[in-house]
Amino acid sequence: MRYGLVVNPVAGLGGRVGLKGSDGPDVQARARELGAVPRASERAAAALEELKARVGAAVVLTAAGPMGEDAVRAAGLEPDVRYTPDASDGPDRADASGTTAADTVAAARALARHVDLLLFAGGDGTARDVLDAVGASVPVLGVPTGVKMHSAVFGVGPRAAGEVAARVATTRAFTEAEVMDLDEEAVRSGRVSARLYGHLLVPDVPVRVQQRKVGSSAADPYAVGGIAAELAGRVGAGQLVLGPGGTTRAVAAALGVDVPVMGVNVLRDGRFFAADVNAAELLRLVTDDDWTGGTWIAVTPIGGQGFLLGRGNQQIAPEVLRAVGPDRLLAVATEAKLAALGGRPLLLDTGDPGLDGVLAGYRTVITGRGRTARYPVQGA
Repeated sequence: MRYGLVVNPVAGLGGRVGLKGSDGPDVQARARELGAVPRASERAAAALEELKARVGAAVVLTAAGPMGEDAVRAAGLEPDVRYTPDASDGPDRADASGTTAADTVAAARALARHVDLLLFAGGDGTARDVLDAVGASVPVLGVPTGVKMHSAVFGVGPRAAGEVAARVATTRAFTEAEVMDLDEEAVRSGRVSARLYGHLLVPDVPVRVQQRKVGSSAADPYAVGGIAAELAGRVGAGQLVLGPGGTTRAVAAALGVDVPVMGVNVLRDGRFFAADVNAAELLRLVTDDDWTGGTWIAVTPIGGQGFLLGRGNQQIAPEVLRAVGPDRLLAVATEAKLAALGGRPLLLDTGDPGLDGVLAGYRTVITGRGRTARYPVQGA
């Protein structure tokens, strides 16, 4: 097996700082101003570490520096560099790592004809670049590092991606999977607008490759009202952190509060307190010495995928979760939303495997007033 790796160094940069994406130089610059730290290379290295543990000294063709070479070396493998970004573009480069979307396309094309499986680290925007570069000419697999993760072309987590890549060496079964992407500007203005861009060929390992995000139909008002009433009873006059999503927004509406659908929002004493907070702001709120009413976090799984943490709600960072405590993390979903998962577990990808282990197991999901379900939760 010959593997390829392309890393988008700035994928996911806008997640914890609440920018709902990382596409474009202006957004990337703003993310860095807010203290964002790139993690794409680190997550790519985790995937390769898993691959190495399973197949040994894998042959990995890649791009120079932060576009893959660094991750390959960090995983203890020797990179075969086949693409180097042209530094002559200087200040026209999109980010501080010196790479652009055009480099992703060029690197993918340079590697595709030489590899059996092309790994790429990024989000939906990177998946679109890979689609433009190689189409269905070579099997690919995404290492999830982005903010937007609607496409069905990623491993459920970095190490899952490494596991799937190892399986390909003996079981070469592939299937077409959707590449989806959101309009980031529409999301920032409060409109959720996603479209299908095409299909990539990915390993056919349904449990370890994430499903595409499924948009939910209008939630049953009775069920949502019951969830809202149950939350209000549990939280009381406390502070409630609401993760993004149509279900949580409907719950907020049932509580008499209008919140943005894609942000992380905070209620205190049943009233709106802070909108669209980032990880640093949220940590300050949940550790506020002047607030003595207690804090709870309510999140809903992504429809069709089952991700409870780590997709679209990276603002709820590991340090926030540890400060609040695992017993005060509340999962909410209608019974129909859980049933649509077909028994697949809820997933965690917080970026902290130790924390994912603490949160895993059977957790209570609030499905209505006085109604709960015990449902399996596991690290991705």
